[in-house]
Amino acid sequence: MLAAPTLVTAAELGAAPAAEADITELVDLNDVMTTAALPTSNLITVEVHADGTVSFALPRAEVGQGITTSTAMLIAEELDVPLERVRVTLADARPELVFNQLTGASNTTISTYLPIRVAAAVARERLLRAAAAELRAPLAGLTLRAGTVTDGAGTGIGIGALAAKAASLTVRRAWVDLKDRADFTVIGRPHNRIDALAAVTGRKKFAMDLKVPGAQPAMVCRAPTINGTVASVANLAQVRAMTGVTDVGVISTGVAVRARTFGQCIEAVRALRVVWKPGSVDGASDESVLQELKEAELPLGLPALTPTVEARFTFHFRGNSALEPNCAIADVRPDRAEIWSGLKAPIVAKQAIAARLGLAPSAVTVHVTEGGGSFGRKLFLDAALEAAEISQAFGKPVKLMWHRADDARQGRTHPMATSRVRAAYAGGAVLSYQQRHTSVATDFGHGLGEVFTALAAKLPVGDAAFSQTFFHLTQSMPYDVGVHSRLLSERGKGFNTGSMRGVYSPDVVCARELIIDELAAKLRQDPFAFRRGLLRDKRFRAVLAKAAEAGGWGRPMPAGTAQGIAFHSEYRSASAVLVEIDCRPETVNRPVRDGVSGPRVTKAVVAVDVGLAVNPRGLEAQMMGGVMDGIAQVLTSSLHLREGHFLEASWDNYFYTRQWNTPLELKVLVMPSTGGEVGGAGELGVAASMAAVACAYGRATGTMPTRFPINHGTLSFTPKPTVPPVPASPTDGLDHVR
Repeated sequence: MLAAPTLVTAAELGAAPAAEADITELVDLNDVMTTAALPTSNLITVEVHADGTVSFALPRAEVGQGITTSTAMLIAEELDVPLERVRVTLADARPELVFNQLTGASNTTISTYLPIRVAAAVARERLLRAAAAELRAPLAGLTLRAGTVTDGAGTGIGIGALAAKAASLTVRRAWVDLKDRADFTVIGRPHNRIDALAAVTGRKKFAMDLKVPGAQPAMVCRAPTINGTVASVANLAQVRAMTGVTDVGVISTGVAVRARTFGQCIEAVRALRVVWKPGSVDGASDESVLQELKEAELPLGLPALTPTVEARFTFHFRGNSALEPNCAIADVRPDRAEIWSGLKAPIVAKQAIAARLGLAPSAVTVHVTEGGGSFGRKLFLDAALEAAEISQAFGKPVKLMWHRADDARQGRTHPMATSRVRAAYAGGAVLSYQQRHTSVATDFGHGLGEVFTALAAKLPVGDAAFSQTFFHLTQSMPYDVGVHSRLLSERGKGFNTGSMRGVYSPDVVCARELIIDELAAKLRQDPFAFRRGLLRDKRFRAVLAKAAEAGGWGRPMPAGTAQGIAFHSEYRSASAVLVEIDCRPETVNRPVRDGVSGPRVTKAVVAVDVGLAVNPRGLEAQMMGGVMDGIAQVLTSSLHLREGHFLEASWDNYFYTRQWNTPLELKVLVMPSTGGEVGGAGELGVAASMAAVACAYGRATGTMPTRFPINHGTLSFTPKPTVPPVPASPTDGLDHVR
């Protein structure tokens, strides 16, 4: 506790999470991240202010997943204050937190659940002691409710009036008891998001909404092929003289333009005449990359002596398609720099920007802004680093925004991968399961959120070690399938890659669940009953049974339609998804402007068990988003690689789930809490949803799908040119109004 007009309290926890048994159940990626964050958990603090409000600077990134709301709920519960009086902001980059400021792997709630509650409980204890002295009442006779401490006679005093008195001149340890779960009145109850009103009224502040003095719009003219660099520019002077343009110059990733408006930036970018050096994957195509992956596949081993089911699945490149384009604000001066961006690894950003600018890390301030979507994209500091470089080159503050064409063609992509699976069976039992997942290399340059592991992940040996670590610490096998093995092989480092709401799980689980369906068919068993019989955990079986029951599994369906069901477990959580799909010709061939219509998922039911759900309403929203991701990755969403560049250049030709293939019926069922521990939820819904849609498609068409998305071979749009690199701004969209 610090002497101040506010009471500041923190948590220091002395024990790591209890270990469980068997591989990812013994230790998974989340356990590693939580344990790594533990030593600095006492450095994140809850503050009680004189006006009776409580504030907390969350050392994680809010990108739409709702963690500011769940964090506020933890504080409101343990401190006994109304939720509306808790203010959660995002912390600036704090290198002293080391591993405790990375947002990823569904880890935020798991790793902060106890530290935040303990910090709030310490504050509560200090406030009660201050009230006991102020009211001259015994501590045992005081109650704290709704931000007011009351004694036995009914005399009350607000926590704001007690904040300064509760503060201490020294920092010292304090032992507290946390609330029993039976006494919870906030945690576990559904709550609307605390930022919902600001979001729907346009008052929520993202990076581009910030008013930084002197910061004017900036954009970059990028190469026609991935990671190409500038050889020469023929018309710098002419572009610099264009209306509104203040600066033009060559940077490491292209030619930067600064102007009064983004529209003027676009015109200048389109006017530039640049000669480009080769990129990192010039000449590459879907076909050539797929051939490289096949050559890199690890062998499955000797053929089984019993019957087998075997298949190779292909998963094409996919974009994050975040609602908010990649963006950042930078104000770089000779002796200091200040950056604003939605960053999930801000410590790495701070250190990398300092190195690029030639400044001491202490001279660089990185502010974390709320992000409009991410799920992997904002683990990387591309925009922040680029904005800093531009600001230093021009000597002026800049608001850098990537065009959507930049994000699709030069941004982060989920890697193309193949998954080869062989399962042996006999006498109604599965004897063995082997899976060999081969992928374009995933960039783990963010490490575990700080400079040392980030650097290690970029080294020739370190990157492979990171990939293998992430793979084996995230892939669970919930089924009893006899002897089983899953191995990873990666090839090709010329692409800008990153995870898209799950590093390996969506593809690996989709392939697995399709093989489970095939095994069920070979053994003449119902897919649901077959899975239930294979699942090793009664908690898993309960989740699967709930999805099947609520979704009406096994009901009669018209020809060309079918149900699919799938299961996935990770990070102490489990989800099962049942979907119904319509693959009839009249649905598949219905006209959709500038798009591929294809099948439609008409119904989705999700059952989810995360142990203790802090905010069930937020959990429902996470699962809904996971369903949309799963539909997209099976049916419509991919990037097409031709001659070293992706053809997609905006949302109008990157087909994330649209209204015309969104389920008419969508239900999320949160299972009763099965324990005191919280589980991860951010990525949980994607893999099971993707797999369920794929299984439903296979049952409806009578053919197991092996290439995703299934419509990748159909190019439904005319690709926009790569020179100039961004399309012209639209002038009129009224011709699309119905």
